[in-house]
Amino acid sequence: MRSDMQEWTDIRRKVLVDKASKRSIRRDYHLGWETLKSMLSNPEPPGYQQSAPRPKAKLGPYLGVIEEILASDQEAPPKQRHTSKRIFERLRDEYGYDGGITQVKEVVARHRRHSKEVFMPLYHPPGEAQFDFGEAIVRIAGVRRNAHFGVTSLPHSDALFVQAYPRENTETFQDAHAKAFSFFAGVPQKISYDNTSIAVAKIVGRERDLTREFCRLQSYYLFDHHFCNRGRPNEKGTVEGAVGYSRRNFMVPVPSFENWGAFNAHLARCCTEDLHRVLWGKTKTKAELLVVDREAMLSLPESSFEARRVVKARANSLSLVRFDRNDYSVPTAFAHHELTVIGGIEEVRIACSDELVATHLRSWERQQVFLDPRHYLALLERKPGALDVARPLQGWGLPECFDLLRRRLEADLGNQGTREYIKVLRLLEHASVRQLASAIRVALSIGATSPDAISLILHHRAERPVSLFSLDGLPHLKPYAIEPPDLHAYAAL
Repeated sequence: MRSDMQEWTDIRRKVLVDKASKRSIRRDYHLGWETLKSMLSNPEPPGYQQSAPRPKAKLGPYLGVIEEILASDQEAPPKQRHTSKRIFERLRDEYGYDGGITQVKEVVARHRRHSKEVFMPLYHPPGEAQFDFGEAIVRIAGVRRNAHFGVTSLPHSDALFVQAYPRENTETFQDAHAKAFSFFAGVPQKISYDNTSIAVAKIVGRERDLTREFCRLQSYYLFDHHFCNRGRPNEKGTVEGAVGYSRRNFMVPVPSFENWGAFNAHLARCCTEDLHRVLWGKTKTKAELLVVDREAMLSLPESSFEARRVVKARANSLSLVRFDRNDYSVPTAFAHHELTVIGGIEEVRIACSDELVATHLRSWERQQVFLDPRHYLALLERKPGALDVARPLQGWGLPECFDLLRRRLEADLGNQGTREYIKVLRLLEHASVRQLASAIRVALSIGATSPDAISLILHHRAERPVSLFSLDGLPHLKPYAIEPPDLHAYAAL
């Protein structure tokens, strides 16, 4: 059957308009009568339509076997499912198939194409969000790191907010939410998640037992939640796409920043610039659609949310508490005690009952030990022989006046001078190194090097003289003016 549309048109015009003879057309174009008849009857080539599939003489008896193999593959691990080649080999070796592999490949390809799942387009009302974590490689302070970035996406406006962290855990999950709500200037009515263990403690049928910290986040911001069915990430497809989009557009080439704060500032700028985009099929920018989202959102609470994780831990014999695979020191008075560790994004706080006993900068490394020398000074006073070998004091970097004071005390008092020096160090439990160093310098200059003298100087320098006397409640004193005293008379004594 001829299918050239231009030739088809020329023949029809010559016969139907120019009245050329059919015999001459057949001769000039080498056409048969049936072909010419079809061309004059149809304004365009009707095409070939197969009325029934061609029979597969060799493969036909084995089609059921192929269907059975492919059906059983649905329960097999994804990396251990049959390929077309393996199905062909099994048909040949186990069932006596003597045909070629091409027919097997065609049948398998058609079955897999037709068995693909079809998804329902979803409607996303304003004021709803989706959340997920993604991963990317970054360089922080020159070190190659694996970044876990939380993405909050608003499906109605397609606005998104991204923040990156060294790890995906409870506190970073909470912090990503708090910063996203601040960026959007509102709290979504409902947020969709996968079944992350950060939020879901247990799945019972269609119900979810939620973790305490997720409930705390939800109770603070009052949003509703929706957890996708297991293995159904398409239920939050917008944020799945946003994870890939932010990685390809905000993190290519591999980002390099001095710290995580600078990296997150870069991501926030990228999210702000992205609001000016107009997506396919929409007539307004993301920023304009975000206005509609905000109108449907909940208001932000007046106070800020603290992203943190709380765990119970026991201090060991070295007065160390383990949190997130790192050890942090506490005062030796709390060794072997049950303590509460509050791990935030920037710092780790350790409490005993309602008393805060230690604070450390948060480390995102692992198997590290963080010792505060001040926590071991009370123990050092009982064991002064450990002064030069105590690990917490190594590399403390005290000013030179401390060494000078120690040498003078030990020269005057011998071993007792070491104990006196440790008593001076214990003043650092309530004063800064700078304040105590200043007091020591004064003490050395006047020759008063005892711990009591240095403590007196320290507290005296910390006191502030009264600069103003208030007459509130004393109206009878207001008429009087007190002249400043003349102190020159004391010079004649």
